[in-house]
Amino acid sequence: MTRRLIPMAICYDFDGTLSPGNMQEYGFVKQLGMTAGEFWKRSNTLAKQVGADHILAYMSQMRIEAAARGIPFQKKKFKEYGRDVQLFPGLDTWFKRINAYGRKKGLAVEHYIISSGLKEILEGMPIAKSFKAIFASSFIYDAKGNAIWPALAVNYTNKTQFLFRINKGCLDVGDNRNINRRIPESEKHMPFSRMIYIGDGETDVPCMLTLKNDGGHSVAVYQEKIPDSCENAQLLLDDGRADFAAPADYREGKPVETYVKALIDKIAADTHIQILKKKTVI
Repeated sequence: MTRRLIPMAICYDFDGTLSPGNMQEYGFVKQLGMTAGEFWKRSNTLAKQVGADHILAYMSQMRIEAAARGIPFQKKKFKEYGRDVQLFPGLDTWFKRINAYGRKKGLAVEHYIISSGLKEILEGMPIAKSFKAIFASSFIYDAKGNAIWPALAVNYTNKTQFLFRINKGCLDVGDNRNINRRIPESEKHMPFSRMIYIGDGETDVPCMLTLKNDGGHSVAVYQEKIPDSCENAQLLLDDGRADFAAPADYREGKPVETYVKALIDKIAADTHIQILKKKTVI
């Protein structure tokens, strides 16, 4: 008889967590003919001028700059930019390795991205098919695929809603009915205790706290050559937001793999104990 695998989830931030930079900088900003610093400065200025959320501001600034230069602002172009996004080492084999390890422990590992970046760029990445769902900011498109207006802006405060969507198995962001419906704990698809969050900075704190408060787990990653990145990870560790901190290197045998496998071991053991408790009778 085939053993039924119990689902668990690993949720990832993207910029600084799976990629060294901001995803917009690899294809889109280069095509504009400006530096990343120039683009973000204009975006931040727009946010201050109109009092907008920084995510809505950068999405609007993208549209403004593309229109000024006659650059196509379309879904298919965003997906093309995804091919150029740089990833941290080891991610080409990471998902296969972690999935296999989870299966050995009786767990079916599901991977999710929760990002303030653009969903369409993320969907164009070589590793996109490794994720059960990608939650990220996105545009409304017309019949020809032209981006006309922001449809969803994912910022650090509303990122946590996607943990609850995973928790309830309600992955359709347009489904507000079921996400707000009360579901008994025993019927939820993914208890927080079977979830791991991997992030790199203070914008990940709400997600880390949400999981920590309900028995979940977190790993902070950092870029060793960037002092601010190291400092952010250390703060997450010192403040008890993250269980571990490791360089953003996903190759076999590196610390991040060691820590994630240790957490998978814990999730598997805790789950097994809960199953035994339910079966215990006198």
